[in-house]
Amino acid sequence: MTVAERRARLAVRHRLAPGAHAPEPVAVARALVALHATDPATVFLSAAARLREPPVAAVEEALYERRMLIRMLGMRRTMFVVPVELAPVVQAACTDAIAAVERRRLLQDLARCGVGDEAWLAEVEEATVAALVKRGTATAAQLAEDEPRLRSQLVMAEGKSYQAVTNVTGRVLFGLSARGRIVRGRPGGTWISTRYHWSPAERWLPPELPAPAAAAARTDLARRWLAAYGPATVADLKWWTSWTMTATRAALAGLETVAVDLDGQPGVLLAEDAEPVPEPEPWVALLPALDPTVMGWAAREWFLGPHGPALFDRTGNAGPTVWCDGRVVGGWGQRPDGRVVYRLLEQVSARTRAALDEAAGRRTEWLAGAVITPRFRTPLERELST
Repeated sequence: MTVAERRARLAVRHRLAPGAHAPEPVAVARALVALHATDPATVFLSAAARLREPPVAAVEEALYERRMLIRMLGMRRTMFVVPVELAPVVQAACTDAIAAVERRRLLQDLARCGVGDEAWLAEVEEATVAALVKRGTATAAQLAEDEPRLRSQLVMAEGKSYQAVTNVTGRVLFGLSARGRIVRGRPGGTWISTRYHWSPAERWLPPELPAPAAAAARTDLARRWLAAYGPATVADLKWWTSWTMTATRAALAGLETVAVDLDGQPGVLLAEDAEPVPEPEPWVALLPALDPTVMGWAAREWFLGPHGPALFDRTGNAGPTVWCDGRVVGGWGQRPDGRVVYRLLEQVSARTRAALDEAAGRRTEWLAGAVITPRFRTPLERELST
């Protein structure tokens, strides 16, 4: 399968080509499997790039009113927004294993600092959930008022220059969330805030959602990922999920796939998805930092080219990118006054530049004065934002 064919699939499957834009945010999340949510703004900006009508209110309604989307920990120990019906699959395929590791680490730190043991932690967790059920929704500070043991302190990196003292509040809530007992709801503030209110999971998730076994969940998640991101290499799926290679191969073994040649690299594709995708009309897009399309593969050369050093930070986090017909051609950022600006890293046609000028203007208007600073800054984004 040629690079041109992969780029055509990306444009259509990821709802980026004009004719493929989605009618509402849930369709965007389903098309991409999940939306990156480490930065709250990414969820909204990723959706806006793919919606026919992209108001902030539409994403908020899907998240907090209709509750068709849910924010949860998932692949690579990363925060995502996923369609609610996919939450049990991600939980069993990825999050349960993360929760077990985090609980062991917390118990080790509690013991080291003389705070408590497993019985102590279990009591605090149950008291916290009970307080949350009584309130219905609450902030971390409110829960610490109800359960004072949440203010117990841990000394981290004792004796080091970066020694820090932290309350256990965040780690207890993180653990309860990772185990699927509580969920992050509406933030206290604007749509770019990270100060979430918590809710009991049973008041947020439909009760009829099945809880799959881990192996079945991994196969289901692999199928969804291949439908959105295939063809791809086995290493791409392993990286995206953070599974072991054994678990990755076992998940793929439960699917009907075909082998494909990806510019000399062996890849896989769902057998039912082998028909070619027609090349879409020319298109451009401004995708935000950590957008699912940019972060969908471990090997990105076929769409990123040589631009990684300017557009990624040193730990592999993507900054804002400028796209043209399935390839990255530059990056964008915001001036302090809110204006969106971009810089091209390769030559494009006058028609493409005009389309990008229009897209930058629309993005400036859409942001309506909100200034987004990505959590992970990249070289080009830093330059453009000053």
